[in-house]
Amino acid sequence: MYLIFGGRSGEHEVSLMSARNVLEAIDKSRYEVIPVGITREGRWIRSGDPLKALLEGVERGGGIPVALLADPGVRDLVPLASPGDAAPGVSAARPSGDPPAVFFPVLHGTYGEDGTIQGLLEMAGVPYVGCGVLASAVGMDKAVAKALFAQAGLPVVPHRVFLRPRWEREPGLVAAEAEAAFGYPCFVKPANLGSSVGVSKPKSRSELEGALAEAFRFDRKVLVEAAVDAREIEVAVLGNDDPVVSVPGEVVPGREFYDYEDKYVEDRARLLIPAPLEPAQAEEARRLALAAYRCIDGAGMARVDLFLERGSGRFYVNEVNTIPGFTRISMFPKLMEASGIPYPELVDRLIQLAIERWRDRQRNAVTR
Repeated sequence: MYLIFGGRSGEHEVSLMSARNVLEAIDKSRYEVIPVGITREGRWIRSGDPLKALLEGVERGGGIPVALLADPGVRDLVPLASPGDAAPGVSAARPSGDPPAVFFPVLHGTYGEDGTIQGLLEMAGVPYVGCGVLASAVGMDKAVAKALFAQAGLPVVPHRVFLRPRWEREPGLVAAEAEAAFGYPCFVKPANLGSSVGVSKPKSRSELEGALAEAFRFDRKVLVEAAVDAREIEVAVLGNDDPVVSVPGEVVPGREFYDYEDKYVEDRARLLIPAPLEPAQAEEARRLALAAYRCIDGAGMARVDLFLERGSGRFYVNEVNTIPGFTRISMFPKLMEASGIPYPELVDRLIQLAIERWRDRQRNAVTR
């Protein structure tokens, strides 16, 4: 099994933390785990200790560079030649009836959770853990996901979507439109990023303009949302055609809201598992999570984030995270464990689900 981590993303460090936890927890008596690090420049390294190299900030060293070819006849990583080297050999193709090595991407954010690497893995004809191209791309793009959720009749928080070209052309009008729609406070977030990177909660016009500028640093598309006084409820989903839905959990932020520092730096947020909900509320959370998962055609795994509005008791679907965190503080493995699936079994199931989905894809005809 190839464990892929790092990547060209604002969530590079989070990916390294997830990879370290997977490496520590996986049953090495059952799986040969080959770490594959992707530097911030997009260079894949396999030999040596890629995780140590990336943790130490080594971008160009750390082992022989490799690549995955979009060729199902190879289905393996290929070493790349350095300048002056002889052309590298290509790994021998595996027999077509045998499952190739499983690829386990723990790449959060752009170029990892957004359908791009999933497309490469599909082209290469290899099994991989997690959602496919469509679900990954939709899950990453909060604007598209919310549009699909709304069309499917799932409740979403009122929001507006703005594009960077318009912001650069008329920033005052964009800020005024957002201000008129939602007032203060509100939330500003990049459409295609996770781990709360670039997310702000402005409380004035000047803070709103600064929040928009910051969010547009990370993406060409930005959401401004109404600030709902709500509890943050999260549900884990595991499976392909017949998914398992976990008990709900609740995030109690240590700061004003559950931002990047609260998640990964200060470590003050509390995770309540199971969430203190009435039975009917817990069942509704699980129903909405499964509906959102199926709405984007999820497979393998995802963590569905919900808001439970105080006072009204109304749920909103916030987003679906198709590669949820696997760090020691991450909700997804904790929810699965509370639902009777401990970490080693969870990893095993994910690998088996990847093979199951790969075998199903092999049944698709490619000629008329």
